[in-house]
Amino acid sequence: MLAVNQPGQMTYASPEGLPSVAVVILNYNGRAYLEKFLPSVMASTYPNMHVVVADNDSSDDSVSFLSKYPRIRVIRLIKNFGFAKGYNEALKEVRADYYVLLNSDVEVSPGWIEPVLELMKTNPDIAACQPKILSYHQQHLFEYAGACGGWIDRYGYPFSRGRVFEHSEEDKGQYEDPGPCFWASGAAMFIRAEKFHALGGFDEHFFAHQEEIDLCWRLQLTGSLVYVQPGSVVYHVGGGTLPRGNSLKTFLNFRNNLWMLYKNLPWPAMFWLIPFRMGLDALAAWKALLGGDPGYFTAVARAHIHALLGLRKLSRSKPVSPGRKLKGWYNGSVVWDYFIRKRREFSQIVLHK
Repeated sequence: MLAVNQPGQMTYASPEGLPSVAVVILNYNGRAYLEKFLPSVMASTYPNMHVVVADNDSSDDSVSFLSKYPRIRVIRLIKNFGFAKGYNEALKEVRADYYVLLNSDVEVSPGWIEPVLELMKTNPDIAACQPKILSYHQQHLFEYAGACGGWIDRYGYPFSRGRVFEHSEEDKGQYEDPGPCFWASGAAMFIRAEKFHALGGFDEHFFAHQEEIDLCWRLQLTGSLVYVQPGSVVYHVGGGTLPRGNSLKTFLNFRNNLWMLYKNLPWPAMFWLIPFRMGLDALAAWKALLGGDPGYFTAVARAHIHALLGLRKLSRSKPVSPGRKLKGWYNGSVVWDYFIRKRREFSQIVLHK
């Protein structure tokens, strides 16, 4: 499979004309996850796959452990660049037709690549796609980070087929149809390499969290589609680097969400929606403070300050072409539906307005 091995890049032969797939795992102090889940990745049946681990300057023994896998290419980054820049830097060194950005805490099945590639080959407009993502520890439940395809509401709140806020549905086969969505999870994202590089990859200002939603929004604005293929299933542990409830994760999610809205909304909507969103964020922060969680309140306040101070360094996307609608866009309020109308499941919100 290996054709050329030169400093700074690798290219790969294409058996039987199959497109090349680079499964790229960004690692930071994830030695235990690599040991547990790399065997499933290496057992993948797609013939023209190669595996790359990009190490974000780990302080554990991740790199030395990878010597057990001579077929895996290791890219050592000089510092912890976070998710966004870490992948951008690593993918400058990787040549393939498709990238699969895979978290280190994901278990895959042998034939997980083929269904996604078949779907993307049948529709060249699909730039990014994710498999169905189930919980590793509760495999009958959809997993938080992407479930069965990411959506977003008109106020910028992300949710998924199978997961709305903290409620994860049981997988009963209710979302088995492949179809368009708004965003594909960064836990297991297939993306055409040319599309990734054409858009400049992830926005490095984000560091981590919601950078994949921003990228998928930009893909749609340039005319591409984002899909989910439930015929491929992976199992995600989740929270391996920053668990839910962590103050840094709260900060990054709130800050990056405001940045994403600023970058991708048309001007008229941006001027009213961002202040409105900040008001909703403030309500959530005060509720947390009164409920005995000052860390959450402080994280949201810091996120708002940093978001406003950082606007000048962001580049806005070009507006969507007239007459073309974004896929996976819910024109209602998922907050209202979930907390006021008590609708917990995706189908209750999107399919039964």
